[in-house]
Amino acid sequence: MPYVNIKVTREDVTTEQKRILIQETTEMLVRVLSKDPQSTHIVIDEIDTDNWGFGGESVTRHRSSDANGAASVRLRPELDQESNQ
Repeated sequence: MPYVNIKVTREDVTTEQKRILIQETTEMLVRVLSKDPQSTHIVIDEIDTDNWGFGGESVTRHRSSDANGAASVRLRPELDQESNQ
């Protein structure tokens, strides 16, 4: 019984896009692993951009910085200097 969990940020993912993700993920598991589509489970979690982060900041903040043309904040700028030596 395959279980696939797809996580995306909650940003206008349409019902049709979700349908395609479920259908094509199921088809891939049938094709690659010969799994029974009736016992294949696909779950799509939509996560608020405030609750998803990378580089030490939330996606919301990254996108806000990108929209404002600001440079990304470095958490440990001293590491950049060390790597350049």
